[in-house]
Amino acid sequence: MTTFNEYRISNIPNTDGTVNYYGKILLSSEEANRYFDLLMQNTQWEKDEVIIFGKRITTKRKVAWYGDRNFLYTYSNTTKQALPWTNELIDLKRKTELITNSQFNSCLLNLYHDGNEGMTWHSDDEKSLGKNTVIASLSFGAERKFSFKHRRTRQTISLLLENGSLLVMRGNTQSNWLHSLPLSSKINHPRINLTFRTIIDEPIHDTKLT
Repeated sequence: MTTFNEYRISNIPNTDGTVNYYGKILLSSEEANRYFDLLMQNTQWEKDEVIIFGKRITTKRKVAWYGDRNFLYTYSNTTKQALPWTNELIDLKRKTELITNSQFNSCLLNLYHDGNEGMTWHSDDEKSLGKNTVIASLSFGAERKFSFKHRRTRQTISLLLENGSLLVMRGNTQSNWLHSLPLSSKINHPRINLTFRTIIDEPIHDTKLT
């Protein structure tokens, strides 16, 4: 396994996809902490619910779904409707669009209370996101390891997502790479993750939420 801890990485996977890690160049530590507090206070967090084999399961991780319109997002037999943007989300969306030179119309927020909450291997390849989609990920709070795994070769690459950092996945990354947020008993503080994305259809019916 290869671990990257450089300030900026132009293309993490090196092949079959483009992942740009900008480190803390988006926000200063003070700004990142301020946004973390605003997101904690002003986001309409709710525990995620999924239905697996007919059984309703409530996760410890909390989520929120915002957008330009009241997009419907359906996954695991549950549906969420996008909420109107908050002021801090609008601000972060504009900053992210300026740096990535991309436009986004929705954002999925995840709140991980500590290292006992994470995300298993998956890709953001839903039809509603289109082909070769751009997904911009902002991280606030606890620094967490983030991993990529190639679908065919099983090559694994990991990096540390810092407080106030920006990671952007482009091109055919979702088609060729899986990604995950591994669990860690050493992490005792919360992390908030924002993934700005572009929905191409309305209403939206997807099989999973990332």
